[in-house]
Amino acid sequence: MSIRLHDRSFPDEYGICFAVEARAQGLHAELGAEMWVWDGAWLPDFIGQLAADYRGWVDERTWQANHLTVRATFHSGGHVALTWQLQPWVSRSDAWQASITTWLEGGEQMSNLAADLREFLPNPGPTK
Repeated sequence: MSIRLHDRSFPDEYGICFAVEARAQGLHAELGAEMWVWDGAWLPDFIGQLAADYRGWVDERTWQANHLTVRATFHSGGHVALTWQLQPWVSRSDAWQASITTWLEGGEQMSNLAADLREFLPNPGPTK
């Protein structure tokens, strides 16, 4: 089971586009996603905040932009479940969606993921 972000491009100074691929037994889903500086929290910042809260949190935390949603829950033993949901048509009730949950340790593994995401998805625009 895996999630892979690849094929990034910069349409202008305020956005970034990339492909998201989800693979699991019997599942292969891929779509394009976009992030814009005015969308709110940047995905690397969201993951970085989860890593900073390595002692845990209550309830589910959610990040969403365009066709990608990431839901995070903290579990016993310091583990974080990240559910990556891909949905090409947010406004259509008959559209497909796929989700995969990855598990990471709340501390170092989350920090490493945040660092990797910051490298792959740099915030192209000015700071808000």
